[in-house]
Amino acid sequence: MKTSFISSHSHSTQEVKLQKLKTLCNEFESEILKFYLKEALDSKNTLFPKSPGEEIYKSMYQDELSKELSGNFGYSELLYNYLKNKV
Repeated sequence: MKTSFISSHSHSTQEVKLQKLKTLCNEFESEILKFYLKEALDSKNTLFPKSPGEEIYKSMYQDELSKELSGNFGYSELLYNYLKNKV
């Protein structure tokens, strides 16, 4: 009875570690996407003057968009698959 508790406990601990790893890989992918989005959404259109809060709103938008898109581009999956056997 005691060994089954230990093995199930270690199995759940491993699952928690893998879930944490997956989350961190998604966050890393989010940072990569944020960089790409910053470059892609950087518009220097002279027809529209800059507003005082434009940079703040643009940055907030890019942060949220990169978080929503992370986990779908393959960077996090590639990193996760590489690291999961090392945890």
